[in-house]
Amino acid sequence: MKPMAWMLPVVMGLALGSVYFLPVAGKTAQSAVIMKLPDAFEDWTFRMIPPSMEELGTLQRDTEFAKAICFRPREGEINLDGYAVPDRLDLSIVLSGNDLNNSIHRPERCMPAQGHSILASSNINLNSPHGREFHTKRLRSKQTIKPMKDGESAIEFNCITYYFFVGHDRITNDHLQRTFIDMKDRLVRGMDQRWAYVSASMWFGRIPWIDEEVSEAEADEKIRNFLTEFAGTQIDWSQVGE
Repeated sequence: MKPMAWMLPVVMGLALGSVYFLPVAGKTAQSAVIMKLPDAFEDWTFRMIPPSMEELGTLQRDTEFAKAICFRPREGEINLDGYAVPDRLDLSIVLSGNDLNNSIHRPERCMPAQGHSILASSNINLNSPHGREFHTKRLRSKQTIKPMKDGESAIEFNCITYYFFVGHDRITNDHLQRTFIDMKDRLVRGMDQRWAYVSASMWFGRIPWIDEEVSEAEADEKIRNFLTEFAGTQIDWSQVGE
């Protein structure tokens, strides 16, 4: 064995073992995300919805949720009943409880239970209206919606999802980086940081209530614009470091 080769497993073992010597609890720093959703912003109208039974059963009891289905009229499109044809966007904010060891997880972990088969993943940088950059994860998936009644067929949608994590003074799109930030903050700053993950999803392709197919590019642009406005109104940037 080379002289230094034995050191790598020793160093890794010490690093992982150090988790058990971290303070059990420190002061709790609140996330910079604003959990109370508006009834509307820009042209979007929010319809609040409760968390799913799967979310309630998987996460800790002190986990907080802010979820909404958001609608916006499509310009110049009216249905046969005389109503505006809407775009639909699903927004979810999940705020971790105080227990760092039983915190939130990556959306990829629970999306399959919601019918998603993830096809592609990439990193996208967005900017708030104030020019502050933040990193997001973009997922492209196919979502299968189970039939409500026996004898009905399942429905499949193409879907785009963007998500990111908002801590007390950090924003990241990387779950592993978030974990290391937690470890460092507990060890060095004596602080437990509550994190929220923000996710926004939108279907594209053939949508039942829209005459023309929605292109992936159109859905992508609308979801990015939505998150830009969201970042300007629902994140306290005075807490977030440059």
